[in-house]
Amino acid sequence: MDEQFCEVVINADDADWLAGFTRELVGDRLAACGHLVEPIRSIYRWEGAIHDDAEARVALHTRRSLVPAIVARTDESHGYDVPCVREIPVVGGNPDYLAWIEAETRDAPGDTE
Repeated sequence: MDEQFCEVVINADDADWLAGFTRELVGDRLAACGHLVEPIRSIYRWEGAIHDDAEARVALHTRRSLVPAIVARTDESHGYDVPCVREIPVVGGNPDYLAWIEAETRDAPGDTE
């Protein structure tokens, strides 16, 4: 059961936008919840220059089968050319919490569960 769940991490330069985006994903049952952290300090290379910027980060708790929909939604509405969206598999945890994630998210199209 555990391998069907993951944490999806998304960074953005606008914490308010990220909070609203997280609300949309939870409202649409693409994620059970999101833990927003701000500020984080992001140091990265982009277009040949090193940047040092404040960002916000959300950790979404969801099903692995919903990650493609989250990536597509992020690509549509995020302000970055290449948004940071990473899937981190859940390899264990509180069975009751994992069952809650399952109950609060929808099946992906084509799921046979």
